Amino acid sequence: MKKSHSYIGLSLIILLFGIFFIPKIVDRLNNEEVVTSDRLNVEGSEKVGNKAALTYIKVNGERKKAPAFKLINQEGDTITNKDYLGKVYVAEFFFTTCPSICPIMNKNLVQVQEEFEKVENFGIASFSIDPSHDSVEVLKTYAEDKGITHENWNLLTGEKDDIYGLANGGFNIYAGENEAAPGGFAHQGLFALVDKEGYIRSRKDKQGNPIIYYRGSVPRDKIVKPGEEEPQINILIEDIKKLL
Repeated sequence: MKKSHSYIGLSLIILLFGIFFIPKIVDRLNNEEVVTSDRLNVEGSEKVGNKAALTYIKVNGERKKAPAFKLINQEGDTITNKDYLGKVYVAEFFFTTCPSICPIMNKNLVQVQEEFEKVENFGIASFSIDPSHDSVEVLKTYAEDKGITHENWNLLTGEKDDIYGLANGGFNIYAGENEAAPGGFAHQGLFALVDKEGYIRSRKDKQGNPIIYYRGSVPRDKIVKPGEEEPQINILIEDIKKLL
């Protein structure tokens, strides 16, 4: 009698499983959701075809957002971080009289600009770390000389303390005055990639760690020798397309 009851119970469990769970599994298999959702889900990642997903940059477990700002661009207009919401943008720190890496960085960004010339939800934010010299007029002339034409590429100036706070405390891309450095300022030739919601994003390296920032001071077409830094403009362009 006990065996009869156990068979009945087992049959009931199997019946319920068939009624409630099998249709859901079949449906998810048909929609290719089982593997991507249950096993390989990277939080917030974008996957385009078979290309590698992008990741968020996290600090103390929290997704890192690009800092808020309110500055003046080369046209004399007030630009804030809110103007970039809904856009994918690249952020850099530079100065117009830089004799070393800035010309390379902005030549690279002009090439990025050309890739997204007609894309309205793409932009670039170039923060001057020498605002006492880089006035609106100076920035406008610099933009004309360098071929900066995208309507969402803003060369930004303002209070020095505000800009240095954005660099060192906001984006964590170092910038500082240094008499020994070329042009009197030390800064990193790095680009930050920001998504439409204002979060800093990047791809991962071969070890699975976020690269965090993209090297902007290496010419895109450089022939790299062993031990030298490789250009990252091509992968930056790829990753912008993913976020777009």
